[in-house]
Amino acid sequence: MTRFRRIDNNVTLTIYSPDFETPLELPLHHSLLAAGFPSPADDYMEASLDLNKHLVQNTSATFFARVKGHSMEDAGIYEGDIIIVDRSKEVRNNDIAVCIINGEFTVKRICINGDKITFKPESDAFKPVQITEAHQFMVWGLVTYIIHKP
Repeated sequence: MTRFRRIDNNVTLTIYSPDFETPLELPLHHSLLAAGFPSPADDYMEASLDLNKHLVQNTSATFFARVKGHSMEDAGIYEGDIIIVDRSKEVRNNDIAVCIINGEFTVKRICINGDKITFKPESDAFKPVQITEAHQFMVWGLVTYIIHKP
């Protein structure tokens, strides 16, 4: 299932319901990998890792979303990245979340100061949005992981 929404004036977000019925077990190297030369003794795999089990805590409340736009690049979220969003987690100060503001999805850092909430982009090219009573908003889910190609 895919849903498409417009975010801000220049960002789009595509939301996917993940397939948890199909296991995704991949080989897992048993030791940490050095950034230098590998050891010949480490040339074998010991276990497997199911990415669904590793990256998802609550299957009924987790969605994947592909991001388009540049407002969160300083937080390591780039255009084309896939974010994993958990709708069951409670938001805390400085969390990155998918939010709905005035009927549109956005991905921003949530800054909570007393009873004031600010949606903060992670790029100097975009301005923060102070949430006021004039805004209709809700936190849709918390970003728990970011998947991007190096």
